[in-house]
Amino acid sequence: MTGWSARLRSAFSALLALATIVVPAGATDDSPQIDYLGFARGAVPVAVEGDATALQVGMEQALLAIDGSDDVYALDRKPGAADTRIAFVYRLPARTTFTEFVVPNILETPSPSQTFVRTIEVAGSDSGPDGPFQTLASATLARHAKKGEKTVLSATGDKPVRWVRVTLGGGLDVQRDKTFFEFSEIVGHGRQEPVPLLEAFTGKWKGRGVLLELKQEGVRVTGCYDGVGDLAGTVGGNLLHATGKTRDSGVPSTFVLTVTPDGAITGVRSTNGAPFSLYAGAPAPNLATECSTRAVPALGCGSVVHGINFDFDSANVRPESREILDALAEGLKTSTATEVSIVGHTSSEGSEAYNDDLSRRRAEAVVAALVARGIAAKRLLAVGRGEKEPIADNATEAGRSLNRRVEIACR
Repeated sequence: MTGWSARLRSAFSALLALATIVVPAGATDDSPQIDYLGFARGAVPVAVEGDATALQVGMEQALLAIDGSDDVYALDRKPGAADTRIAFVYRLPARTTFTEFVVPNILETPSPSQTFVRTIEVAGSDSGPDGPFQTLASATLARHAKKGEKTVLSATGDKPVRWVRVTLGGGLDVQRDKTFFEFSEIVGHGRQEPVPLLEAFTGKWKGRGVLLELKQEGVRVTGCYDGVGDLAGTVGGNLLHATGKTRDSGVPSTFVLTVTPDGAITGVRSTNGAPFSLYAGAPAPNLATECSTRAVPALGCGSVVHGINFDFDSANVRPESREILDALAEGLKTSTATEVSIVGHTSSEGSEAYNDDLSRRRAEAVVAALVARGIAAKRLLAVGRGEKEPIADNATEAGRSLNRRVEIACR
């Protein structure tokens, strides 16, 4: 039995090696893929398991693993041991079939008390956050030679899942009994069923650093926060992208939020250009705020519009943008403005000149969509600003998704 077990382990290791590929830094992908395990695509952490509680690993660390930044970050606030296991469970916005997973930047901090995690297992369930889970991919990780490399794990099976559990174990170079662990990001490629519009952004929430009221009508949302700020945004799928300012000093904030099945608000917030941080609160229906009696304004002049999605590196408007374009057209029909500028903005991937052209072409596509909805072409002007006027950082996908927007300027 011992020899047979050894042969099984050897065969398994060979299969695992075939299923794990290291992509060199700077390599290009001829068919860029969507990260369906990213927060900016609607994946939300719902549980932390394993040794997470003992090591003071929480939702913030779970969110960092899917924030679209491949920077290495500290997993635990208290040290663990060589057999440490930390698991994150994520809820996806729709059933998703994964073809591969990617871990970028497996790099070591020069310290005998810190090391990158050694093993990863990704499992999926279509039943619920408690499973049962079926393994989709697993690997023993190896340190990358340089920043920018990626380890690709081929997914097994073709069954769609709604929940994903990512389990991280051990460390590449555990030198001490008490060791801190690091991780970068887990990316999931594949295909996803259409995400229905979430209509749960009417409510009041309170939590640590959270004092929030929102009202939703279709894709439009308005609200107030902190007792001093007003915000407005649009919903695409299960995500609200919103921008806000304080009334007295005009300090800006940006938000990417969702509402969980139990009614809690969760997501990220950045204030005055600071890094995004976890923003989460519980329902507080008795909360009284200064915007409780306000109506939700129409989309139109002065609006910052998110959720008009395009094919990657393209000006082709995606079908899920229909509801937002319908709402924008309805708002502009009631406006008396004689000239309406549709101003397109991009994130910072690619050259500045290319993004200038891409933002102009996307603005022109929005103009064409509005004309098709009955807005007079002579009223509309397409303008491309490219990456020149970001409203969030480009270091995370949440920030990049906020920068990809259309602004409506009228006169």
